[in-house]
Amino acid sequence: MSESLATVSYIGAIILFILSLGGLSNPESSRRGNLYGMIGMTIAVLATVFGPRVAMAGIPWIIGAMVVGGSIGLYAARKVQMTQMPELVAMMHSLVGLAACLVGFANYIDPMATLNLSSAEKAIHEIEVYLGILIGAVTFSGSLIAFGKLAGKIGGKPLLLPGRHFLNLIGLLIVIVFGWQFLHAETISAGMFALTVMTVIALLFGMHMVLAIGGADMPVVVSMLNSYSGWAAAATGFMLNNDLLIVVGALVGSSGAILSYIMCRAMNRNFISVIAGGFGTGGGKPAQKADGDAQPAGEVVSISAVDTAELLREAKSVIIVPGYGMAVAQAQHTVFEITQVLREKGVNVRFARSHERVAG
Repeated sequence: MSESLATVSYIGAIILFILSLGGLSNPESSRRGNLYGMIGMTIAVLATVFGPRVAMAGIPWIIGAMVVGGSIGLYAARKVQMTQMPELVAMMHSLVGLAACLVGFANYIDPMATLNLSSAEKAIHEIEVYLGILIGAVTFSGSLIAFGKLAGKIGGKPLLLPGRHFLNLIGLLIVIVFGWQFLHAETISAGMFALTVMTVIALLFGMHMVLAIGGADMPVVVSMLNSYSGWAAAATGFMLNNDLLIVVGALVGSSGAILSYIMCRAMNRNFISVIAGGFGTGGGKPAQKADGDAQPAGEVVSISAVDTAELLREAKSVIIVPGYGMAVAQAQHTVFEITQVLREKGVNVRFARSHERVAG
């Protein structure tokens, strides 16, 4: 595949990714948005694997890795329950961070990466490597802790170390100092030492950051880590001079940050306070009633989609608020059937987000 054809393929994939985000913003167009995303990713992968930057000798290795990774992903998609989806997402974010770290180290020790670069260009490239590994390491360790909390393997109570903000400041200063040494390292071994120290501190910071946040705020944390994984991918794109990774990483990073802010507003949380830690002290379980021994009363009566629509047929307007509970109950198709029947009867059916107020 020629360079120009690969570029055109990347542009097409980027357009599809943008359309995918637009489709996912509405429940009625979410299926189409997912389809756009899958097509865009297929085009991007094929354009990269068979592009001009991959030698024929490397294609069998890449295909083998894709088969292994794809098989694991397919198995997870078929076996993981809907209630386990948040922890699966957290685990996927950790893999993005790990990939950013590995690519950063490999790119730094590759002599061809800085061949024919001026001193200024070489410095910029090393900054990209340093930041990419830094963000990737924070994402990797933080996502693993988030996975542990969501899976119940780590307690939901926040771990508040004495002087935690002071410890974070000390870690930041050390990262800056070793970053300066990394940029002025005369040999690869000296640069690797600075990179290794920074990576260890970044891993500890990612663990400390998420451990200090309570289980009730884990949804915001997962969204925030999604944003981090996007910025890690963008930094990897700068390292590899890959425009597609840069754009897609920026899309994921910005959309994840916006989603985190929206979720904080919906949960009556301050975004900075959540990131600083020490909030959401519970494990996300609802508070107990005053009479703790009270048990649910009554009986459960099942009802079909058509019967439900019949009960609503006198309504002029119906507003459906999809949420995590609907996904856990796997009620998407049932809700779709209800919507179809109601609209055939002339009822105005709309969808709303849980944090929105719908007029009328």
